[in-house]
Amino acid sequence: MKDAKVASIQVENVSVSFPVYSASTRSLKNRLIQSATGGQIRADRVSQRISVVQALQDITLSLESGDRLGLVGHNGAGKTTLLRVLGGIYEPNSGRVRVEGTRVPLFDIGLGMDQESTGYENIILRGLFLGLTRQQIQAQLDEIAEFTELGDFLSLPIRTYSAGMQMRLAFAVSTSVVPDILLLDEGIGAGDAAFLQKASERLKRFTEQVSIIVLSSHSEDLIRSMCSKALLMEHGRVICAGPTEEVLERYRSMRGW
Repeated sequence: MKDAKVASIQVENVSVSFPVYSASTRSLKNRLIQSATGGQIRADRVSQRISVVQALQDITLSLESGDRLGLVGHNGAGKTTLLRVLGGIYEPNSGRVRVEGTRVPLFDIGLGMDQESTGYENIILRGLFLGLTRQQIQAQLDEIAEFTELGDFLSLPIRTYSAGMQMRLAFAVSTSVVPDILLLDEGIGAGDAAFLQKASERLKRFTEQVSIIVLSSHSEDLIRSMCSKALLMEHGRVICAGPTEEVLERYRSMRGW
């Protein structure tokens, strides 16, 4: 575990909304309403013809070193949007986010990759995107290349790779240096079964050394095994927060289980 003074996350009254500019806004609005998922939809204050999806509404949370937080809720509840805010990918429309410590987002794992560049070049690009220095990347280059098992393909543009090969490359770079904060989505994949086992073992060692983990998952078993506390979200809002089992019980009751 890293120094407890290093890592922290403070989120204060954060809201995120996305305007929908489309002639088919009305049908999009109806589909989202009927699906009962996603953020709330409202008319834009400036132009009533533009719909706005309110993805997050007044989110406040505080995490310190040692915290393992699970995000639970239906598809479209706001879990991924919150992960992206914590990862610095989305800027909130209002509120404030303060993050102390290095962070690695293990979701949207292809961010920072260039299709026309080689595997080796993308190791450097992805590393720089994650905040590593060129010296750090060079020191890890051979180990990353070996872990991917991509061999001569690393000298080719990654547009020639399958989706699984690209995932292997991005995963290997993302887990090459242990951060203070890990932002994780259970949807991450890494290719074939043999490599997935290898990746799982690496990820387990990786998470044991991280100061703060925020995990989005539909798996109660995964949340229960990894997280000491949980946050239940619905339509971009926090419904309840607290010890993992209490939040999971509330989630089950909402679903009528």
